[in-house]
Amino acid sequence: MTQEKRPVTLITGASSGIGAALAREFAANGHELVLIARREQALAALADAIAAKGASRPTVLRADVARAEAARDIAGALEQRGLEPDVVVNNAGFGLVGTADTLDRAEQLAMIDVNVRALTDLSLAFVDSLKRRKGGILNVASTAAFMPGPGMAVYYASKAYVLSFSEALHRELKPKGVRVTVLCPGPVPTEFQARAGLAADAFPLTRFAPRGLLLELIARQQKGRR
Repeated sequence: MTQEKRPVTLITGASSGIGAALAREFAANGHELVLIARREQALAALADAIAAKGASRPTVLRADVARAEAARDIAGALEQRGLEPDVVVNNAGFGLVGTADTLDRAEQLAMIDVNVRALTDLSLAFVDSLKRRKGGILNVASTAAFMPGPGMAVYYASKAYVLSFSEALHRELKPKGVRVTVLCPGPVPTEFQARAGLAADAFPLTRFAPRGLLLELIARQQKGRR
């Protein structure tokens, strides 16, 4: 007799920033989590903090989603643990500041790998379990998705893809019981700025308010709204 797999919420880029904030809110709403990022120590610290508040301790998976085999390896790790996603949160991503002709081309292609290819792969890799469980996908884009971005051309274009893809996937999967939501935050104080090469005072940063926005996003996932 096949053992029933446990449903989990899978979150990429969960070691800090918006990913960590999402992890805390999903856990507070009773979701069992699988946290994914490259920094295993940071993930373990977050998992301990979540468990200390009385929630189930998240599963920690160290993985680099930029690798072409990442989705396959993540699926295999979940299979070994008897887990399958009912929610997939694609938060991993990064940006680079500079004109496209002067930035390192390999780094820009690596950005596309994370922001576009990996997000697409992980959005589709678990569709069967999401259909069975009437689950959802939450893709993290940006207000950059709504306009071109000279000086961050590839990053802005990658987020435009996330928005367009998520809107289309919402229409395709909604009749099959799968909810697709896209989050488009403005500038927030996370590690993104340092990774992108932005000065701390490059533009005003808004204070990220997880208790409002994040709870609303989770409610939308649970109620089946986009």
